[in-house]
Amino acid sequence: MELKGRKSKQRVGELLAAEDFRTSLEILAAYPPRQSVNFLLSFFYHSEEVIRWRAIAAFGRVVAELADDNRESARVVMRRLMWNLNDESGGIGWGSPEAMGEVMARHAGLAGEFSRILRSYVRPDENFLEHEMLQRGVLWGIGRLAQIRPEALPETDCYLRPFLKSQDACHRGFAAWALGNLHSRDAAADLENLKDDSSEILFFHDLALSTVSVGSLAQIALLIIREAAPEPGTSSIEH
Repeated sequence: MELKGRKSKQRVGELLAAEDFRTSLEILAAYPPRQSVNFLLSFFYHSEEVIRWRAIAAFGRVVAELADDNRESARVVMRRLMWNLNDESGGIGWGSPEAMGEVMARHAGLAGEFSRILRSYVRPDENFLEHEMLQRGVLWGIGRLAQIRPEALPETDCYLRPFLKSQDACHRGFAAWALGNLHSRDAAADLENLKDDSSEILFFHDLALSTVSVGSLAQIALLIIREAAPEPGTSSIEH
């Protein structure tokens, strides 16, 4: 199967909008990656949140599989995402940090090469992103990578904890989720303070977009932290 021309972009859009997105994802993954990557990138700017997030998920799957076949081609794609976040690009890299996190969650090799770049976007002494909307994407991307490969993000939690006190609810929620996935015991007290935060945000998880409260993400984070490293004299929480 090939993707060429305007009708192909329309077809990709239809697959992203389909009710059964898991089936769509398998179809998208069957297209030649070099063709589908560009189409999926264009949907990072879509006005509908669910389409945008599904494009990011599909992009992660496609680039991870590309890396298995041609690592250098996948590196070029990752560098393109990095360029989109560079001031010199002349644009705003909507979806780029989320896509970086999604790709690396799916591919250990690329995580080994590029995780420090994603982390640098929350470090004031490195490539800190000032744009609040892009900060949301970085926090989610770090959380997604940490969900699968927390070892790829050493010494990251200290840069995330300030976001727990942000005026932006997405910052607080995504940072809480990321800190939970990083098993950050140091963040536990701040997460406790967020347990009753009723602010609602859109959260993409397990290929689905839903509305959740910041407090619920903080509670999930605390559960993950406690199960990962129980305090002395306590047992792991059972499901």
